[in-house]
Amino acid sequence: MKSARRIAADALIRTETEGSYSSLALNALLKKEPSLPDKDGALATHLIYGVLERKITLDYNLALYLTDPLKKLRPNVLTCMRLGAYQILFSDKIPARAAVNESVALVKELGAGYASGMVNAVLRKVSESGLQLPPEDKDGTAYLSVKYACPSELLLHFLKYYGRDHTEKHLSASLSARPLFIRMNTLRCAEKDLIKAFAEEGASVTPTSLKCCYILSASGNITSYSAYRGGLFHVQDMSSQVDALLLGAKPGMTVVDCCAAPGGKSFTAAQYMDNSGTLIACDLYAHKTALIENGARRLGIHNLTVRQEDAAQLWRSGISADAVLCDVPCSGFGVIGRKPEIRYKSPAQFSALPQTQYAILESGARMVKPGGTLLYSTCTLNPAENE
Repeated sequence: MKSARRIAADALIRTETEGSYSSLALNALLKKEPSLPDKDGALATHLIYGVLERKITLDYNLALYLTDPLKKLRPNVLTCMRLGAYQILFSDKIPARAAVNESVALVKELGAGYASGMVNAVLRKVSESGLQLPPEDKDGTAYLSVKYACPSELLLHFLKYYGRDHTEKHLSASLSARPLFIRMNTLRCAEKDLIKAFAEEGASVTPTSLKCCYILSASGNITSYSAYRGGLFHVQDMSSQVDALLLGAKPGMTVVDCCAAPGGKSFTAAQYMDNSGTLIACDLYAHKTALIENGARRLGIHNLTVRQEDAAQLWRSGISADAVLCDVPCSGFGVIGRKPEIRYKSPAQFSALPQTQYAILESGARMVKPGGTLLYSTCTLNPAENE
């Protein structure tokens, strides 16, 4: 059985060398280790996302004690050093000595024993010196980039539109611990049922200011819980639940979710509709519509029709809706705390998105009845996609 650190290293190497998404790489590796204890799976997950989030900060600290540039290191060696540095600088529960020793053992396990001495020496210096940041420069970009592990291009983008204070608040929040929000399935249970179901398996839920929205405290894979298998909840960030609330879906209405996958907003809308009326969920790709269908089946949702279709052309179907949600594909710069890879993408990569977003919004507007609701939303902080 592979260790948590080996799984983390393998996943990080895949993301670095093959361009794999971290979540897909991690899931594929965890499936190969079905007997891996929950705590080890949790550690692997923590290490992968931690290293991805803090990569710029880690690399700056490692480079201080290296003779050659980081880019000259082989991926397996650099990954072991990043893992070690992350544990030393950002993981309070892991002793520095253990982090160093485990990283040295890991680099040997990955076939790079020749580098074990260097890994040991550099990580010991990182441990002795603690977190280092560059001096404050004139415009603050080098300092802020390392402090918040944000590439300069994205940092300058945020500073241009939001100023330093708001930029720092956003980037700081993106590196903070993020609770796991769930939405109670009102079609299947009441709050007391949900609390009891989790308590029986050693988990707990905490109510939030939003009705039916809870913070879940649980260990291991939540899909293994009876509350999940019984369709008592689905995972959904609070902001997405607010989005579904603002849509104003009610029993008997006709509601359209134009870009619905993986389906969370549609599922919440179905609950507001009390499983009545007509709810249409659309997405462009078959594997994504399958996610919506499977989720609806698990939750006992019956008023939902899933369509594989281009949302920009959906209006041609002649739909007349009381409410239409256009939660459009976007750059995702508002959720870099949930999806760490996004922070390393250039804003220029998304220059064509506003045209697509507008086409979907125009299609949505054509489907809304007079007096109905058209809701446009993104999870980005890019004014070109929002304003």
